[in-house]
Amino acid sequence: MVLKIDLNNVFHPLLQDEGLKEQDISSFKEKFNKAFLNLREKKEKQELGFFHLPYFPEEEIVEIEKTAQEIKEKFSYFVVLGIGGSALGPLAVHTALNNLRYNELPDELRGGPKFYVEDNIDPERMASLFKVIEPEKTVFNVITKSGATAETLSQLLIVTELLKKKVGQRFTDHLIFTTDPEKGNLRALARELGVKTFAIPSNVGGRFSELTPVGLLPAAVTGIKIRELLAGAREMAEKCERENLWENPAALAAAIHVLLLERGKNMAVMMPYADSLKYMADWYAQLLGESIGKKLNCRGEEVYVGQTPVKALGVTDQHSQVQLYTEGPFDKLLLFLEVENYRNTVVIPPDFPQYAELKFLGGHTLNELIIAEKKATEFALLKARRPNYTIIFPEVNPYTVGEFLYFLEAKIAFMGEYLDINAFDQPGVEEGKKATYALLGREGLEEKRQEVLRVQKDPKYILS
Repeated sequence: MVLKIDLNNVFHPLLQDEGLKEQDISSFKEKFNKAFLNLREKKEKQELGFFHLPYFPEEEIVEIEKTAQEIKEKFSYFVVLGIGGSALGPLAVHTALNNLRYNELPDELRGGPKFYVEDNIDPERMASLFKVIEPEKTVFNVITKSGATAETLSQLLIVTELLKKKVGQRFTDHLIFTTDPEKGNLRALARELGVKTFAIPSNVGGRFSELTPVGLLPAAVTGIKIRELLAGAREMAEKCERENLWENPAALAAAIHVLLLERGKNMAVMMPYADSLKYMADWYAQLLGESIGKKLNCRGEEVYVGQTPVKALGVTDQHSQVQLYTEGPFDKLLLFLEVENYRNTVVIPPDFPQYAELKFLGGHTLNELIIAEKKATEFALLKARRPNYTIIFPEVNPYTVGEFLYFLEAKIAFMGEYLDINAFDQPGVEEGKKATYALLGREGLEEKRQEVLRVQKDPKYILS
């Protein structure tokens, strides 16, 4: 039950000069060898903690499982408060592995509390949450690696005030913090209030943290087998240690991305043909965008490198985006996600045979139809000289999802090495953060506030 990666449509002769040749990969081996050794050294020095997550300590797994069971027994709702990797990962895994209408199921079929991920600060969204949950029956899992994320802390303040009104001094029983093991405001607040906490390893960045308590606790609470997630990740981790480029899936996929990026393919589309995998594309968008979009290389030289992530959904976006992909600019590499065996089979009844458009469908299944549509799209893109490749899930289960998460993270690590950039920071995000805090009057940012206010908008360019 392992993932397969079909790269035929990267090397197919129909692509002509828009694709790659085997010799392109052969010529990349020196760069791979250097990247492989660099990553191995960083792994051994404990600089890149995500490499070690598949081997998560047993005692921490037990504690997560114990806490999850207590939550299931005592509470009716479980709400994640977070943004970025603190929210996208838990949501992607939940959607992949639980019923697509999980919250609408009756309690006996759901197997866990209702689950919500609040990953934005739209006031209407926050207000709407309180219309569908009962705070006194809810656990709020507050997730921020730094302990200083303004969006998440603002949500915490709102929730804390509400809980105090509902349950008084017992409000801390309704909070779980997931944050840095030692540093940050959230860790300090947890010590002050006695709130239960889980640690995100200090050498694991937020967007690489799904296989830490960031993702493992929400998964366990909603009934997902986290040990199988980690087992799948271990399987992929072993493959990504192979020293032959053609046999190392993450290194080879990264080489394909970089080689095609150098040829103008500066957009990367992820298109799952499964609603269960829809939010994996959202998670991947952050992973690729924040990791690979960089102004400077590791030597401090301006390079302005990046591959813009685009999320699509098959079959839905065959009717909205595929026209652009087949006949628009030659600037995209497409990654399809295919499922061989869906968890359900739905037969199309053979009714109304007098209509040719209906007759040919009867007796087939939706399973056959969605796979046929994926293969047809793949063919159309190939014929139009658009490179694409496919990750094939034998089925979507915790093991294959664990494999998939680790594969993409390792691929990004190799891309960073190939491009000579730091794939694990996000300096471009910081300017916006500082400007936000300054506008809200944070102490020490008075000069930044004045700088922002000096950039006045010209009213003549505002239409009404």
